[in-house]
Amino acid sequence: MADGAPQGLRYPWPEPPEHGTAVEVAEGVLWFRLPLPMKLDHVNIYALDDGDSWTVIDTGLDNGKTRRLWQEMMAGPLGGKPVGRVIVTHHHPDHIGLAGWFQSEFGAEVVTTRTAWLMARMLVLDVQETPLPETLAFYRSAGMDPELYQKRAGERPFNFADIVASIPLGYTRIQQGQTIRIGGRTWDIHMGNGHAPEHATFWSRDDNLVLSGDQILSSISPNVGVHATEPMADPIGEWLEACARLEPLARPDHLVLGGHKLPFTGLPTRMRQLIDNHHGALKRLLEYIDTPKSATECYAPLFKRKIGEGEYGLAMVEAFAHLSHLHQTGLATRTLRDDGAWVFQKA
Repeated sequence: MADGAPQGLRYPWPEPPEHGTAVEVAEGVLWFRLPLPMKLDHVNIYALDDGDSWTVIDTGLDNGKTRRLWQEMMAGPLGGKPVGRVIVTHHHPDHIGLAGWFQSEFGAEVVTTRTAWLMARMLVLDVQETPLPETLAFYRSAGMDPELYQKRAGERPFNFADIVASIPLGYTRIQQGQTIRIGGRTWDIHMGNGHAPEHATFWSRDDNLVLSGDQILSSISPNVGVHATEPMADPIGEWLEACARLEPLARPDHLVLGGHKLPFTGLPTRMRQLIDNHHGALKRLLEYIDTPKSATECYAPLFKRKIGEGEYGLAMVEAFAHLSHLHQTGLATRTLRDDGAWVFQKA
């Protein structure tokens, strides 16, 4: 058991593979790790042996470093055998970033959910040189720090296309309740939600493997946030519904291969933790908003640590999501403050 591992969880590999190298976590299943230029500095990638080709689960970002690592991995651990299929768990850039590159350069089939493909294809075509008015209005509605707001308002915003390869027309859809053959195994497909809409997870019928993407992670809770694209979304409600639906599938012997951190066993314990953590956060938040507060005024009870500029945006959208869930379930009211921020108060 790794130092600090929550009770009930076990980490069979206490150390991740070095970039460009692989760890075989089950017969014909290789675990890779690729770098990310952020505080969460890596994404996990899995390659499953299909005989005459490999199926790859997620891809990493599209940048020169990641492409070079993929070339090394294909020539090295993957033995020069082609990547015939890329399965994308969800539309976030660190997971779909190079799917289009594999499709256009190597003829790989791209397999994902309809929502993931549509979101990624739409976002990669939507390049903005300045923040949109709707984005700035959302920043104000969440109570963004005025100094940071002015800085963001004058900067070129993040664009999906900066780190996601062009996505060609055409993909293969997967959906809830289907099965799929990968790596000599039959997998049941179950959809998660909350962190990303229609997030695919895969549960092997033939052994104890679960490919969980970011829906289930071992030692961090996936970011669940509201964004300017859908300011009245309730991802916390969707997250809790998905967890409640996936929890009965969990077995203690499941080896969970997630998109970040370490593979682990003890899934029933982890599912209960993920559910309880959000209920606990909602309870703390409800007690905290005895007077009206905006999203950015609620970091202390939610995160219990100082939030720096690098984490500010993720914290803001998650705080807003928790407050909005309380509002939409009737536990809190919200009022528009003079500065354009929604402030929430216990009902």
